[in-house]
Amino acid sequence: MALHTQLPIYKAAYGLLDVVTDLVKNMPRDFKRSIGDEISKDCVKITILVFRANVAADKTPHIVQLLERLQVIELMLRLGMDKHLISPKGYAKAVEITTSIGKQANGWKSAANRPYRGGQGRHD
Repeated sequence: MALHTQLPIYKAAYGLLDVVTDLVKNMPRDFKRSIGDEISKDCVKITILVFRANVAADKTPHIVQLLERLQVIELMLRLGMDKHLISPKGYAKAVEITTSIGKQANGWKSAANRPYRGGQGRHD
């Protein structure tokens, strides 16, 4: 088991939090408290879920929660862009990262659901 902070998915999640922090910082005050706080909180929760999935024997429930939170983040980012609260360039950067996280999480989920065969190769 790798240290969670060294996992590519954790690094991407931290990168998303970094990008989102800058996007939220530039939002108008009334939207910063509602939409901005929700996006930021879910980004933090995603990093926590990466840690939980990494240490859990059954990773799937944590990964499923991570993917659900990722959908919420994407929805809130889209709303922010549609309402002109965040720039299209900032939105594009954030979505690029959410896409990467989603692909990695789905791959991790698939690997976690494969049956364990044990050993190295065939033993007749």
